[in-house]
Amino acid sequence: MREVVIDTETTGLSPSEGHRMIEVAALELIDRRVAGHFHRRVNPEREVPAGATAIHGISDADLRDAPLFAAVADEFLEFIGDDVLIIHNASFDIGFLNMELERAGRHLLEFSRVTDTLEMARREGFSSASLDALCRHYGIDLSERKFHGALLDCRLLAEVYLRLSAPPEPEQSRLGLGRGAAGGAGDEGVREGLVARLRERFLGRSPAASDEERRAHREMLREGLPKHRWPSADDD
Repeated sequence: MREVVIDTETTGLSPSEGHRMIEVAALELIDRRVAGHFHRRVNPEREVPAGATAIHGISDADLRDAPLFAAVADEFLEFIGDDVLIIHNASFDIGFLNMELERAGRHLLEFSRVTDTLEMARREGFSSASLDALCRHYGIDLSERKFHGALLDCRLLAEVYLRLSAPPEPEQSRLGLGRGAAGGAGDEGVREGLVARLRERFLGRSPAASDEERRAHREMLREGLPKHRWPSADDD
């Protein structure tokens, strides 16, 4: 199974305001393991506002010799192929990518192939679902993230996605029945403890019978089974 994590950096917030893409990165996951990557800076054919540079650290000087997106569009499309795209706040990145692809005369990306991790996080009940917030929640190291770089953000997003999409923990693990979770196989006390936990979980707590109740139970069985000899206290 191949999935592709994508992130972009831009000169501003919206293509409709004349802003352009200046960096694009893609990271492939094969069977949920990080494999190759694609990373290019591109010339936006306009100035990069100081406010944008403060966010991603990319200045006009950094892009002076960068190619136009049209020059790397085919390489980008070949890398992502027809696989599922993993994007955080996908409407932003897809909006810029499709604008650049259209300018380059290439086919556009369809939202139907996109998995939006922002929407995944909201469905999981996260009140704060920014990439930074999700990284902090999952204990993912943010020490390298001085700026919003496309390739670094792809790597962080891949870790977040793998946690968001992880299968539920097996029931036996939650009950402490995993291999090695409860000591040696011959530990009778541990085994009894596990049985008690299972009984409590699935049957509820049952109070132990008193001596008087046990005697009454034996009398009932003795009267109900006349053809059989029932052991008496003298047999002990």
